[in-house]
Order: sequence, then C-alpha cells, then structure tokens
Amino acid sequence: MTKKFDATWESLQTVQIPEWFSDAKFGIWAHWGPQAVPMVGDWYARNMYIQGHPQYEHHLRTYGHPSKFGYKDIVRQWKAENFDPVRLINLYKQCGAKYFVALAVHCDNFDCWNSKHHRWNSVEIGPQKDIVGSWAKAARNAGLRFGVTEHHAWSYSWFNTNKGADTSGPWAGIPYDGHDSTYADFYHDMHDDMRAQFAANASDYFKSQWLARITDLIDQHDPDLLYTDGSVPFGDIGLEMVAHLYNQSIKKRGQLESVYTLKDAGMYHNSTGYFGEYREGTGVLDLERGVVDGIRENPWQTDTCVGGWYYDSRQIYKTPEEIIHMLADIVSKNGNLLLNLPPRPDGTIDEQEEWIIRQVGQWLDINGEAIYGTRPYTHFGEGPTQLVSGMFAEKEKREFTSEDFRFTTKGNVLYAINLNWSSMGAILIKSLAGVSVENVILLGSDDKLQWSISESGLQIELPRSRPCDYAYSFKITIRQ
Repeated sequence: MTKKFDATWESLQTVQIPEWFSDAKFGIWAHWGPQAVPMVGDWYARNMYIQGHPQYEHHLRTYGHPSKFGYKDIVRQWKAENFDPVRLINLYKQCGAKYFVALAVHCDNFDCWNSKHHRWNSVEIGPQKDIVGSWAKAARNAGLRFGVTEHHAWSYSWFNTNKGADTSGPWAGIPYDGHDSTYADFYHDMHDDMRAQFAANASDYFKSQWLARITDLIDQHDPDLLYTDGSVPFGDIGLEMVAHLYNQSIKKRGQLESVYTLKDAGMYHNSTGYFGEYREGTGVLDLERGVVDGIRENPWQTDTCVGGWYYDSRQIYKTPEEIIHMLADIVSKNGNLLLNLPPRPDGTIDEQEEWIIRQVGQWLDINGEAIYGTRPYTHFGEGPTQLVSGMFAEKEKREFTSEDFRFTTKGNVLYAINLNWSSMGAILIKSLAGVSVENVILLGSDDKLQWSISESGLQIELPRSRPCDYAYSFKITIRQ
C-alpha cells in the first residue's frame, strides 16, 4: 500500500496490517525507565505521592518525604550503568523473538530518547544516553523489527498526584514538590484532576506537546510498531499522530511497514474513565494481560509481563510453561504475544528472567515451525481447558490437560500443539475425525509415529520419550 493516509477514521480504517507482523508471532518488550529505580514495581511516579500507599511508604523510608525528595530526584538516580543492548537483543533473538519493543515514554512524563521538545529526557538527565536509539540500533543490526510504546496521554492527570500533600502525620499539609513552579515542565501546570486515566480535560499545551513529542519519536526512530496504552487520544490530534506514523513509514520505506497497536477502551475494567476512542480496523487490537475467546479475523496482540511491568524485586514470575501455553493459545487465535522482561535500573535482567526466556527459546527451537508464519485453522483448538478471555483476565490460571490442543496451519499442514503429555501412551484429536491425513510427525522426534483415523478422530501413538518440555507439536499433513 503506497497511498497517503488522512487524519480521519475513514482513511485510517483502510489500513492493511503488514505481513511481517502476522508472521512474527513473538516479541520481547523492555518496559524500562526511571520508575525502575526503586525496584518496587509499576506506577511508582504516581503512587509515591499517595499517602498510605506501599510505594509512598517505601519512598518515605528510603528517600525521604516527597515534599523534599520527589520524582524529579528519582529520575536523576537512573544511571543505566550496565546497559548492554547488544547482549540483550542477541539473547532475545536467540530465544526466538522476531521483534523487540522499547518503552519510549511512560505516564511519568520522562522521554527515553533525545527528545527535541522536552528537556526531561534520558540524554540530558539520568543515563545521559539515547535509550530508545540504543535499543533501535541493536535490534536492527540483529535483524529484528523494532517498536516503541507511548503511555503519555495518561500523564496530565495520572502524574498530578505530585500536587497533593499528606492529610495526617508529621508532614500534614506540606505540599509535595509538584507545587514547585521550577519544575512545572515536568510536573505539569496546576490543576485538580488526579484520576488514573487519559487526561479528559488536558490543556491545549499538553495535547500539542503530546503530538510534538510522539511525532518526534516517530521521525527519529522510524518504528516498525508503535503502541499506545489505550485507544486513540485527544480526537483529531490523536488521528493526526496515527496518520503521521503510517505516512512516514510509506515515505521512508516505499510501502507501509509500521504497525499501530491500540486498546479498545470499552474493554477496560474501569470503562467509566476516558481512555480514548477505538474503531476497529484503525490498527492492531492489543489486549493487556488477556486473550480473545476465539479466532479473530484481524491480527491482534497480547501484551503481558513475566512478572510486573516495572522491575520489582518481590515479584513472582510466570513459569516457562505458562508463557508457552499462552503463546500457543494466542497464535491459534491469530494473535501475537509481546512479553515484557523488565530490566533492573542498571539495565540488566536478573538470572531468573534469563532462565525463563532461555527455556522459551529452547521450546521454540523445536516447535517454532508450528508458531512462526502460521495462520489459524478452521477453529483454534479443542479440549476442556480455555484461558479466560478479556483484558486483565490472565490472573485466573488454568491447568491444561493432555486433551487440550491448539491448532495452526501452513498450506496443507496442520500443527496440533498438545498442551500436556499424555500418560496413556496415545492421544486422540477429535476434531480431525474424517479428515484425510497423509502423514504425522512429532516435531523434535526422529521416531516414526503410528497413527490412525476413525470416526472418533485422529489417534496417535506417542513415542517413549518427549522431544521437549511444556508442549508438543504434531505436524499433520492433510491430503489434498
């Protein structure tokens, strides 16, 4: 597609998602910025200014009261002193990622690139490095597609807790440092909205700055993917940004290569808030920590995390098995999995994170044929177990059985990914009753399988040893 997009819903809804995204299936995200410094999880820049919140208590006891030591001081402690993007990107490529995504600006109003429009950025303050640029160079040198995420539309209200004060205790009534006009370009102008949502009544200045900064991000780094944490914000201003992303990609590449991912605001658990506007077909639907309940006609994406969004030293991580089962389920439904491995403040990931992603990589070494470049079958799978659908639904865990399969296809090949090894020595794929099967092999195994078709389905005798851990892919050639 080489046409120019207009900043209208009607024009943007004609976008065709680039094939690279539909083929990639698995990406890694580094949700990393100055909020990693305390190592106590997500939303620190907001919660450190809410008296009684655990992150407020951590801040008070670690750094001092936020009237004296505020978030402006936290960002200066972010040094990224051991940041080695080449090592990490090469690790992620080795472990099967086909695209890599970097956080560019979170709700904390700090730009992780050499921002032309905002002095609070990683080149001028903190690491004194173009974090996004460093990621981009390493990813592209490794042959990975490169993306960025922006969460900035939340900032005007979300970050405005810095204008508060304690209501009790020894600091009662003492304003937090967000009242200091010296830092108004970081903490925003004085207003009363402190809701955790998109800024419904943001100033014209804030909206113009949002557009200028995200446009600058696009122009400097030409992302293959841009993720907005919500739907399209700020009416025509948001549409102008999306059109610019698409048109710049066409201008620089000769065809559309950039993907825009956004969320359906109506799917938020707190849909009474303002999270922008969503219309199907404008880009790729993204579900945070959740999945759809069946095959979706258009490509989509799950974004989730091995643990918490920002590094948290207390966090319990997902197991490799959970991640692999999610990946198989998502791909069977025409989706991609974007998995966050949050770095520590110094730029390294911890040993457990590295072990987990290496386990996923070992599985993909054997089973990647059933994942990459595949398309859905007539139905996504079979069996008694399904992941709970919807945004933020992954907290409801599911244990898969040997009767659970997820299906993908390439041409006349059907891949049946079995989500638990049967102790009975055989499996039955009921959906394939009556299907004309030519051959069956188990990826990673040299054993010749015994199989038969009946009215009950395709029965496969299992080899004595498993070719891998966690899930097992049967390559079934359909006679045409």
